[in-house]
Amino acid sequence: MTENSMFNKLKQFKDLRNRAKTLQNALALESVEYEKHGVKAVMSGNMEITRLIISPEVSGERLPSALTEVINETIKRAQKVMGKKVQEMGGLQGFN
Repeated sequence: MTENSMFNKLKQFKDLRNRAKTLQNALALESVEYEKHGVKAVMSGNMEITRLIISPEVSGERLPSALTEVINETIKRAQKVMGKKVQEMGGLQGFN
């Protein structure tokens, strides 16, 4: 590997890292929420749950399944937001 090609690879890596950071910052501004069965989850575009609200009416027996359903649906919605944001920012060229 020549010095020039090594420099180009390092530059590509730095550009890729900068694009990833820009995408991460943009996703942090996004928010997705879903509510069902007395459970509400709010998640950032970076797939971090920022709020989890459980209504006092949710019974102890129903709570695990309600949490699972709401969190899984919130994740799906956040993934859609993430995909849309990636497309808006020029796709995944250079991310592979």
